[in-house]
Amino acid sequence: MALKRLRRIAILTLIGLFWTGGVSGASTVTIGGKSVELPDDIAEEHQKLVDNIGIYDDPELDAYVRQVGERLLRDSGITSPTFSFTLLDSPDINAFALPGGLIYMNRGLLAYLDTEAELAGVLAHEIGHITERHHSRRKTAQMTSKVAAVSAYILTGSGDVYDAASMYGAEIISGFGRDMELEADSAGAEYLHQTGYDVDSMLSVIGVLKDQEQYRRAQAKASGKPSGTYHGLYASHPRNDLRLRTVIRAANDLDLAEMPDNPEIPGEYRRQTEGLVYGASAEAQSDPNRFYHNKLNFTFAHPPGWNVRQSSREIVASSADGTQTLTIGLARIDPAQDTEASLVEGAQGDVSDLEALEQYGLTGTTAVASSEGQSARLAVIDHSYRFLFEGDASDLATADPAFRTIIDSFRPLTAREKVTGTSHTLHYIQVPRGATFASLASGVKLPDAENQLRLINGYYPTGEPRTGDWVKVIR
Repeated sequence: MALKRLRRIAILTLIGLFWTGGVSGASTVTIGGKSVELPDDIAEEHQKLVDNIGIYDDPELDAYVRQVGERLLRDSGITSPTFSFTLLDSPDINAFALPGGLIYMNRGLLAYLDTEAELAGVLAHEIGHITERHHSRRKTAQMTSKVAAVSAYILTGSGDVYDAASMYGAEIISGFGRDMELEADSAGAEYLHQTGYDVDSMLSVIGVLKDQEQYRRAQAKASGKPSGTYHGLYASHPRNDLRLRTVIRAANDLDLAEMPDNPEIPGEYRRQTEGLVYGASAEAQSDPNRFYHNKLNFTFAHPPGWNVRQSSREIVASSADGTQTLTIGLARIDPAQDTEASLVEGAQGDVSDLEALEQYGLTGTTAVASSEGQSARLAVIDHSYRFLFEGDASDLATADPAFRTIIDSFRPLTAREKVTGTSHTLHYIQVPRGATFASLASGVKLPDAENQLRLINGYYPTGEPRTGDWVKVIR
């Protein structure tokens, strides 16, 4: 179902990522303002999501998504495990879950939904994956390569890995087979019915995702790239999937002692998503104690109060009083010479305290070089180029923690950090007389703006809104 592809669409199908069944310990994390105890490996994955993607900064919308999820649980009598619902600041059209009841919704998906019932359908499907125990039933061994690829993307922001593992790629994140997806649909449809939502909303979401598939294929054809599917298992859920419709009919025929009222308040979904950020967030590079370099795709943290300046030849980070300075230069990587050999060859004086570096998917070496009573902190890290670090101060022992802060935090930009600029936001208007999607898109500074409006309004590839209809626009 749409949901299912949603579920699969989860580029971060971290969904069951490192879940192997055996847990050595537990950790407490804060989710939705509540302390939740999780197995160490799941807590680690949750923290990666929060650190590298971020939680969308709209407490009211976050609470709304959480309330819809909690209503499904309450009215369906689901009490275990302890579920949580998190709204992530990602533009990807995506929803997914981690074992143990952690469900995630990307704010990018919300722009393409039209009603609270559709939102509930997505969440109900994800709840179904957990209540049907799909993570533990799936063979962990089959996920090994998927876990590695997705984890590498989260840590490095690698575009190559993203292309391979994202929702537009093929099989890499399709962790659940079609039978499990239909089980999640069946369970989710029951939860919707028991809560009073329109179960047919699950079919509406499949249309959203099929439109995305069609659009991506058209883009690929126009650019001369190989045509792919929007999701690796898309073929298993055509728009008019008969097995899915059977599942939905069965849920609608449930004999409930008392039919619940539809909990949806007319216009509430529209009110909650008014002003939603569309596309990349402008908050991508907002940490004042971190330096970002877009062209060379790296970032590092520095102590508060330090200054960083760059030229065409080097980057220099220095303390506020100028007594501690770390210079970063650049060289081409010599495949015949590893980072340790490169460091030793370029050092002046005696080299001591050699230490291998392995961080964020990068490798390198750091050491101390001493000559004529003066010591310096050196490092070499390979990342497309060979980055050369040299930290100088009259007292290295005092300055070294600051130098190590910069060196040890050096990493590629994450996907979230790569994009800066002005965010676009989503708004609702009633269609003026004579307006078309072309005219509504005329002032929108987005690539292929007309089709973007068609997609978020469910009019792709053709059709025009009627005068007075509510439609979404991007500003």
